[in-house]
Amino acid sequence: MAQQSTIPAFCLEYWQNKAVEWGQATTLASQQDVCLHLQQLKDFLQQIFQKLQHMNTTAAIKTFPLVGQLLGRLCWNPCVVADEESQRTLLQCLWCLYSAEPQNAIELKANDWIQSMIRHLISDSETENNSFIQILGYTSEEYHSNVVKCMVSSLVTELRESCCNGIHMPKRFTPDRLHSLSVFCIPLVTCSEAAPLIEALLTCCESGSGETLSADFLKAVGTALLQKKIGLQETVIIGLWLRYLPSLENVTLHLIETVVSIPHFSPQEMESLINDSLLPKASARHPHIFMIVDTIFRNILLESDGNLLVQTLMQMFTRSLIQALLFGEAQDKPPLKAFFPHNPQPLLMALLKHPSDVPSQVWPQHLLCIVETLKVAVEDKDNGGSQRGLFENWFLLVHCGDWVDIAAQQLIASKAETSEALLWLLAFYHHPNNENQQRTKLLIAARKVCDHLKVLFSSTTLSLSHLQTSLDLAEANSEESGSKYLFNQLFLNFLLFSAGGQVIAKDAVHLMTHGNLLNGISAMLAGAEHRLNSYGLMDYKAHRTLKLLQEHLKRKA
Repeated sequence: MAQQSTIPAFCLEYWQNKAVEWGQATTLASQQDVCLHLQQLKDFLQQIFQKLQHMNTTAAIKTFPLVGQLLGRLCWNPCVVADEESQRTLLQCLWCLYSAEPQNAIELKANDWIQSMIRHLISDSETENNSFIQILGYTSEEYHSNVVKCMVSSLVTELRESCCNGIHMPKRFTPDRLHSLSVFCIPLVTCSEAAPLIEALLTCCESGSGETLSADFLKAVGTALLQKKIGLQETVIIGLWLRYLPSLENVTLHLIETVVSIPHFSPQEMESLINDSLLPKASARHPHIFMIVDTIFRNILLESDGNLLVQTLMQMFTRSLIQALLFGEAQDKPPLKAFFPHNPQPLLMALLKHPSDVPSQVWPQHLLCIVETLKVAVEDKDNGGSQRGLFENWFLLVHCGDWVDIAAQQLIASKAETSEALLWLLAFYHHPNNENQQRTKLLIAARKVCDHLKVLFSSTTLSLSHLQTSLDLAEANSEESGSKYLFNQLFLNFLLFSAGGQVIAKDAVHLMTHGNLLNGISAMLAGAEHRLNSYGLMDYKAHRTLKLLQEHLKRKA
């Protein structure tokens, strides 16, 4: 196989014969001949690419009937694809032949064939015993990994040079070509070596006339991220959410489903899940992302009739959001009003103030300020007391439920007279859409329970029978789950923070967990644990009792 002195500048048939002669370059002679002709082959492939990029698939096949056979044979020749430039040009030619929206049977068949070529190039199952790879000193897996890396590197370089240069976009990277390339890359999205190419596509500038990249490609990337089959930079992931909202919605729903399906998460585990989702950081940078995430939270909360696990998730998400706002990049921070545009500013500032930033001795006054401002917002018809205003302010209270937890503890542990304002806050939190007559009845019952628990609070020799009066009163006034949650919140604070309650805690909580209230009590305990750990309220006996109850509930689940 001597090197020929002259080769026609463009002769498809000549190179087709050469490809047949070389086969898969399994002999030393064929490998040497490929190397002798490689530079001319690369020049020829570049000419093919220049011609193909101006044609659709059908026209290309009619003009060059042998092009598919030639490219296919070369893709199976390890000596050819081992060369980075040859490999890149082969990939470009395949890309030009791929139809993002096939119009006929020819283009459909061509797409299937091209996808099989891609699978071959990134798969190591076909060449375990290939002598050429063994000569190079690679394992099959290493060889194919390097093939993909070279392909990706070449395309990324071209994309970054051609996209977003502020001057022009070459013909090969028109919106149609970018769309085609994104479709072409769908089989690659779970390939770790392809991550730079996926990122380059996702960071290409938009054409201004709509989404350039294929929706199927964006969906595939979102799914791969959700399943942790690919890792991308944070900014790229956020960019994906901004241009393809279903991926953002899926991440949010996945987070909710994870928390609800495994209710015994510790606050630390739940916080880790939330932060790992990247949702708080993305929301802090883009308030409209927060609006979408929050809308999903709201819908799930209403559909689940105020599920306490979802409420707990919303509270922890809000904490993480505020942390991201406080410690994120200083420039261009959106104001808090951008996240909660429908709430009165005084209420917003009072609720979003972190309890750890308020001295504990000032908590009662701060809670009274919250109640007074909230009552005006939800009851005064001239100040936004519409049905929408009521729920907007309830959602804000749910986001900032730490203050409700503190109010429940204050009601039970304080030596002062039972506060009507704090009882109202708990009743509104657990039952926002209550009519005045119903709420009045609920408040009367809650006051009786609270007064009875306060009498028992200082006793160190309690039995379950001492608590039975309050339990019976609560049961008689617990027509709806919201009322049951209110009474259970009072009982749990009594069991955690009173000396006598800690003694009977296990038996008492057993009576409180009938029906479907188990997950609600688990959520309340998670809130209490966060309170004990975060707000300077560390109480050894209370913490020990809390852990005892959590273990008891896990066994019951």
